[in-house]
Amino acid sequence: MADADAKKTKAVKPGRGGNVRRTATEESGGLWERPLLLNLLSDLLLLGGSVLLAWTAVNALQRLPVFPLRQLVVTAPLTQVSRAQIEHTTRTSISGNFFTVDLTGVRESFERLPWVRHADVRRVWPDTVELNVEEHQAVAHWPALEGEPRLVNHHGEVFAASSSETLPAFAGPEGAADRVLERYGDFTEGLRALGRRPVAVTLSPREAWQLKLDDGVVLELGRDQPKHPVTERIERFVATYNTARGRFQAALGAIDMRYPNGFALRPGGSAASGKI
Repeated sequence: MADADAKKTKAVKPGRGGNVRRTATEESGGLWERPLLLNLLSDLLLLGGSVLLAWTAVNALQRLPVFPLRQLVVTAPLTQVSRAQIEHTTRTSISGNFFTVDLTGVRESFERLPWVRHADVRRVWPDTVELNVEEHQAVAHWPALEGEPRLVNHHGEVFAASSSETLPAFAGPEGAADRVLERYGDFTEGLRALGRRPVAVTLSPREAWQLKLDDGVVLELGRDQPKHPVTERIERFVATYNTARGRFQAALGAIDMRYPNGFALRPGGSAASGKI
């Protein structure tokens, strides 16, 4: 027995430096002997289960026939957006119930309609979605883009739509519609004393202004300059136009106001001109 104990004692000898060697099992310890790792693993499993449970609950809630949406209420009368457009957009964009309906998605769907500038959507308890629409107020035509007609609203914004209403025609570089609208107001006010109004306003890529009046006469104003602003040319035109036209017997086609102290009258359909 003593010899056996001695052999067992010799089986584990101090290594160099006096350290004691351990078996592989003693070094690894095992998963169940590591409480920190076990706690982390349990937390991850609990988090994953909670997410899965919440996702399942949301999907189940959407399918339950509780708190259904029964009506869409438009808060103000619409003049450009049709009832058919509202009904079609409602059917294709509103889903879910009172709590799960995606109001942002619904708003964006209505704002894609041609005449809608802005839409506001909100829930009204217990079964209603309320829609408030701000329509574009068209003030002028703008050149078509890839065959699609466009208009300018009273904010100077260009939007894709068509109108049979009699509106002035604006033209200019992309992004300049607000400037053209502002100048249109100035030109209209300046011509009021003469009893004329512009039916077309064009801003060229070189920043030159051209008007077409309601009597068909084209008015070349040129570029706006600090020493000779276009508003001053309008004033000069209004002050002398009736007198000058009385001296000019032919039908007018265009008036060139780019001269510093006068203007040139050009008859319609002819290259001849008379400088005043």
